Amino acid sequence: MTTKKEQWKDEMYGDEIREKILEFAESGWDSIPEDDREMWFSRFKFWGVFHQRSGQESYFMMRLANTNGVLNAEQLRVIGEVAGEYAIGPVSNPEFGDAWIDFTTRQSIQLHWLNLEDVPEIWEKIESVGLSSRSSGGDTMRNISGCPVAGRDKHEFVDAQPVLDEISTKLRADDDLANMPRKFNISVTGCREGCAQDSINGIGLEPAEKTIDGDTTWGFNVRVGGGLGGREPRKARSLDIFVTPDNAYDVVRGFVELYFETGDRENRQKNRSRFFVDDWGTEKIRDQLQESYVDFDLRREGADCRDEYTYNAGKSPKDGKHDHIGVHEQTDGTYYVGLSVPIGRLTAGETVRLANLAEIHGSGAMRLTRRQNPLILDVPESELDALLTSDLLETHSPEPNVFTRGAMACTGTEFCSLALTETKARMATLLRWLRSNVDLPDDIEQIKIHYSGCTADCGHATTADIGFQGMRARKDGEMVEAIDVGVGGGIGPDPSFVEWIRQRVPADEVPGLLRNLLETFAAHREKGQTFRQWVEATQEEVLIEAAEPEETDYEDPCLHDAKGSWYPFADSEGPAPTAPDDTSLATESDD
Repeated sequence: MTTKKEQWKDEMYGDEIREKILEFAESGWDSIPEDDREMWFSRFKFWGVFHQRSGQESYFMMRLANTNGVLNAEQLRVIGEVAGEYAIGPVSNPEFGDAWIDFTTRQSIQLHWLNLEDVPEIWEKIESVGLSSRSSGGDTMRNISGCPVAGRDKHEFVDAQPVLDEISTKLRADDDLANMPRKFNISVTGCREGCAQDSINGIGLEPAEKTIDGDTTWGFNVRVGGGLGGREPRKARSLDIFVTPDNAYDVVRGFVELYFETGDRENRQKNRSRFFVDDWGTEKIRDQLQESYVDFDLRREGADCRDEYTYNAGKSPKDGKHDHIGVHEQTDGTYYVGLSVPIGRLTAGETVRLANLAEIHGSGAMRLTRRQNPLILDVPESELDALLTSDLLETHSPEPNVFTRGAMACTGTEFCSLALTETKARMATLLRWLRSNVDLPDDIEQIKIHYSGCTADCGHATTADIGFQGMRARKDGEMVEAIDVGVGGGIGPDPSFVEWIRQRVPADEVPGLLRNLLETFAAHREKGQTFRQWVEATQEEVLIEAAEPEETDYEDPCLHDAKGSWYPFADSEGPAPTAPDDTSLATESDD
């Protein structure tokens, strides 16, 4: 049977939703019929407008879409100004205050605490500098990811940016393909590091070479059906297809159309593209693409470059970059500088300052990475010292502590109705505690700790050295926030997902668990061995024993926060829903 969301989308979806959002914004929050709010909020997501969690009625998040994390200083400055003016809630976050932006794991930006009535003005401001929120949420093609230094990377195999741009302008812009069975992720990378993480996308193009008519030709091999979430992650599987940059778009479009037309629209728990590939198999998909979706002969896959992949791969730093943080030379002799923004959250003021630095010391070109960090591009050697000694880089350093460098976190219960635990403030508190209480040998340069507030895994917990997923548990007779802990995940040449070694650990006992685990690793690793390599070489029972939960002097900021509370840090009943001036609107309690 058709689901209610499919019925809603059949009636209205895609670009026509924008006009309805503008109408509701003009008339105000109360103009959205209460009985139809679930339907409208589901539709709003296509335009990147997300109603926040229960209890935060009338407040919205907006997610932008900027292919491959491409930004310029003017655009980022406007985003910072919008955050400073509009992204202010009724209660300040005790860790981050008011007015900030979040970098995402798909190389884009989210703004929170927006009033619906302000959305038209926000759109006007961001669109005036070439930005958009279209197709950044809902059942559609999401922001396309790639190597953020495509075209500038000194060691890349092939420049993927033209392919990324073609897919974005022709495919994601096609309103006829707006209504996908579920959200769909596309990535293209031509770099050595594999930083687009093609193996966890619905379709991913990765660098490869093939001899064609006696000449060596660089292009891409095609993989499909990767994804995370629901404790059922999948690695993308090879379609045995090699594409050149000239025909890459046609094959990507063919697979998107195939999934669009034949994907499951009845079972939302089993209709992501990874399950579609499970059901069809790669051989059948390849045959169908050849028969019905492309008008040229598909070539068999070329020699891939996966062995070179080092991005979040758990390899030794001598093998290559595991992220984009630091100072790196570009093809033209200038440099890009990758900053570490803990938990991916930047205040509005810092955002404007970052934009100014990119304009003063570089060309103004910027990029965002899949690890929630920004890059400043095209910095001449003569400007490096001035940039590196700027005040902002003291906070968001290109040479961060190993724990800060490897941390990522999703939105959590602060705004997300699916999450079971708070993530951002907890991770920030945890990082400070780790820096003060855990010493690691100097040659350990990476410990990837990823935190997802639930099994949807928006924080990529399953691909971490150490992955957290939010749960609930009882402690001393009380329900508390808890965490499942997994180890040994990573992407790279041989993608693997974490093994869950501890379940439902009360959140205040996780720092002690981490210290015990990391000290065991430091004491027993072979020289030069990374955490992932150590996990692979260590028996599971040893890992479980090492990861012993323990209470410490760490004080958790939100251990007893109830998931249903209107905002994790409010001391009293919240004012939501509110009018644009933040005065309370009369409403029936959900309780």
